[in-house]
Amino acid sequence: QPESEVFEITDFTTASEWERFISKVEEVLNDWKLIGVSSGKPLEKGVYTTGTWEEKSDEISFADFKFSVTHHYLVQEPSDKDGKEELAEDALPLPMQDLLCMNNDFPPRAHCLVRWYGLREFVVIAPAANNEAVVSESKCNLLLSSVSIALGNTGCQVPLFVQIHQKWRRMYVGECQGPGVRTDFEMVHLRKVPSQYTHLSGLLEIFKTKIGCPLTPLPPVSMAIRLTYVLQDWQQYFWPQQPPDIDALVGGEVGGLEFGKLPFGACEDPISELHLATTWPHLAEGIIVDNDVYSDLDPMQAPQWSVRVRKADNPQCLLGDFLTEFFKLCRRKESTDEILGRSAFEEEGKEVADITHALSKLTEPAPVPIHKLSVTNMVHSAKKKIRKHRGVDESPLNNDVLNTILLFLFPDAADKLADGFESRANTSGGNNPPPENEDYNLFSQFKSAPSDSLTYKLALCLCMINFYHGGVKGVAHLWQEFVLEMRYRWENNYLIPGLANGSPDLRCCLLHQKLQMLNCCIERKKARDEGKRGSVSDRSPGASGDGAKGAEHSGENPDKEKEFGKSWESWSDSEDEFFECLSDTEDLKGNGQENGKKGGAKEGNKEPVNLKPEGRLHPHGKLMLLHPGEPLYVPITQEPAPMTEDLLEEQSEVLAKLGTSAEGAHLRARMQSACLLSDMESFKAANPGCCLEDFVRWYSPRDYIEEEVVDEKGNKVIKGELSARMKIPSNMWVEAWETAKPIPARRQKRLFDDTREAEKVLHYLAVQKPADLARHLLPCIIHAAVLKVKDEEALEDISSVRKIIKQIISHSSKVLRFPNPEDKKLEEIIAQIMSVEAIIARARSLKAKFGVEKCENEEEKEDLQRFVNCLLEQPEVSVVGAGRGPAGSIIHKLFVNAQRVSAVPPLEEELRRSGCAEERRQGVQSEFPPPTGREVILRSAVPRPAPYSKALPQRMYSVLTREDFRLAGAFSADTTFF
Repeated sequence: QPESEVFEITDFTTASEWERFISKVEEVLNDWKLIGVSSGKPLEKGVYTTGTWEEKSDEISFADFKFSVTHHYLVQEPSDKDGKEELAEDALPLPMQDLLCMNNDFPPRAHCLVRWYGLREFVVIAPAANNEAVVSESKCNLLLSSVSIALGNTGCQVPLFVQIHQKWRRMYVGECQGPGVRTDFEMVHLRKVPSQYTHLSGLLEIFKTKIGCPLTPLPPVSMAIRLTYVLQDWQQYFWPQQPPDIDALVGGEVGGLEFGKLPFGACEDPISELHLATTWPHLAEGIIVDNDVYSDLDPMQAPQWSVRVRKADNPQCLLGDFLTEFFKLCRRKESTDEILGRSAFEEEGKEVADITHALSKLTEPAPVPIHKLSVTNMVHSAKKKIRKHRGVDESPLNNDVLNTILLFLFPDAADKLADGFESRANTSGGNNPPPENEDYNLFSQFKSAPSDSLTYKLALCLCMINFYHGGVKGVAHLWQEFVLEMRYRWENNYLIPGLANGSPDLRCCLLHQKLQMLNCCIERKKARDEGKRGSVSDRSPGASGDGAKGAEHSGENPDKEKEFGKSWESWSDSEDEFFECLSDTEDLKGNGQENGKKGGAKEGNKEPVNLKPEGRLHPHGKLMLLHPGEPLYVPITQEPAPMTEDLLEEQSEVLAKLGTSAEGAHLRARMQSACLLSDMESFKAANPGCCLEDFVRWYSPRDYIEEEVVDEKGNKVIKGELSARMKIPSNMWVEAWETAKPIPARRQKRLFDDTREAEKVLHYLAVQKPADLARHLLPCIIHAAVLKVKDEEALEDISSVRKIIKQIISHSSKVLRFPNPEDKKLEEIIAQIMSVEAIIARARSLKAKFGVEKCENEEEKEDLQRFVNCLLEQPEVSVVGAGRGPAGSIIHKLFVNAQRVSAVPPLEEELRRSGCAEERRQGVQSEFPPPTGREVILRSAVPRPAPYSKALPQRMYSVLTREDFRLAGAFSADTTFF
């Protein structure tokens, strides 16, 4: 059926996939402005190592196969182009000039193509996916021809490479084009080395054959040779860091660590290998013999030596291990009870009720006197049961370790054991003023705790226990003991040592604030209980009393004094309010005073005379009361309640929730003026017959405005009045003043209910899981680790480490400032600290190996120290004086000792003694193992392909190691005269 055939018309004007691919390559070259003549200065020595390399990438595809195109280049200062314009016509493209440049052979850190060809910039096209590869020959050729066309079309002088075969083989073919010249980059990569290419004469033969030079006297070939020797055997150096001895902890030390200090150092040698490269940078052909029978290449005679060290991958370091293990605690989910096992509390009989219902028992009306049923007794009986039930062996921490730690945390407990009970109450260790140095104040940046505080010590102890003694169980056990100790101190009025006095320091971590809060509560309770014991004076907790005033009172009215004593008694621990129970007559007297206060202020001195001033501290300078004209006394006031940051947050939330309505605003003002009201009541009690103006003059002098006026008689008098804000009708101050009764501080409702606050803190501590604890204390551990690293660095003096420590501090202070830092950021900080530890450990390892400390000559010692520091910071360090300098002779010895272990010693000794130069050379030769790597660069400028062509750079690089053999050649040809 011929009619139904369909004719396909092929339109040859549409671009094929191949053409599209070429145009995409051209587009990328255009975008990156790699078109036209490349200009630049000749390369300076070592610029490939010291300069910065950059790269930019793009993606293109050939049909559906994706390629990535990357431009690698050395960043250079822009050169002035005006002088270069005349040369541009005949000058070789820069990459070709670079092929012959000898200033940057064997750069220690660079892209492999830079090492092989000495190029300062090039473009690589490689399969985008890591597992993809261009293997077939036809595809390789297709890519290479695409590159060639793109370079021809654009006039780009930057070499273009295509990566072929599997990625790990690092096989590249490429091309570079210039005006009338072209360089082909070719490569051979073999697993097994043909024997004729293991020495210089064989390589020279290949090079000459490849060039195929038509001239009879061959242009000279210049050579650069590098032999690399690897030293792995450090047998003569044991590694100095001993692993910590766990059993020594009880004696107050952990394997040479002070207890309460973090450990430091690597457990294995952090330097695994030393690579010595011996280089002959510039040899003319024929100077040196190196064939399969004999070689002149003696490392001791090499003009240049350079050394690099290979670092052990992630050496195990103690400080790093401590940190990571402690950080792992943050991710645990269990509570203390789950970890220690609930069975600890479960026992038959009614005894259990004693423990579990301790608090409810306290609150029930009990016929028994209350003190016998205190929580402490319950807790202590619980503690005994834990011990009894668990048995000494089962408990996570053995008693010796536990006691050592508790004595370290609470040094005042030791005094108690020595001098009986009272001394514990008096000593409050660690309350001395803090040293004011930069390291000490790190806690405010890290939001941790001062480095001499209890919280900081606790963090270190928990860290150590977590690592050496029963991990999370040990942590839970110590924490349980710690909470019991806190409870015991609260019950018995013993201040907690190692905490600064005063209200909680909001610059510290929350746990530290909580402990300071508990200390505040203990202080208040202690003051109150001492008052109960009959040391009666007009003193409120925390404020200094006026002894003389008390004496005056007792002289006037002994009965009243007894009543004061009674008032202390009535401060029951569990109630919010505590007034004296006044008799009826007292009540009436009080009311009389009130009425007198409200109505009688204006009537001058008509107030009842029988009112006794109470709670005076001292007279206030020269101020007199406005109406009675008596001296104005400063009252004893209650101290405002200390707050931790979570309480402040809670309070601000409550205040914010009251909203903006009038009622809400009023309520908010009432809540905020509790302290004001208390002070007004104290003021009224101390100054009978006073008025609001008197209070304002003492409390807020700015709100009392005084001015001179002339009265009727023409005398100048000072007249004062309240400020405008005080005169606003129904303002808070006026309202508070009217509701305030004359009550001295000690009979007022407590602004700070220490009993309730202490119980809240103790509850907060008791419910902390080990994970919460670790989160609270992690800033302290990071703080301790930074201090430790700083101390260790000070011994070594490594400038690069100092920079990293500064970075760690600034990074940490940003991360730890916020309440719940992300795990990832915390891990970064820990990783940074670990890297610093590894660097310091490496420095110590190298110092030991190069005998820096043992060196007698001061100059040599300084040189060696500098050499060791450079090894840490630079990829490769050249040895001053090669094999004959101080560092060189030490390296030589290291190799000799390593060889001795494997060679037969007597023969070597004989060879060294013998005088013959030939034998001696062989002896020296045997001092070094066979080279691990041989690198040779051959260069020449030869006309190709015809004798009358332009002389162009030819270069071949060869590297030979145990695993493979590679030849990388760049051969240039003249495309005009051929």
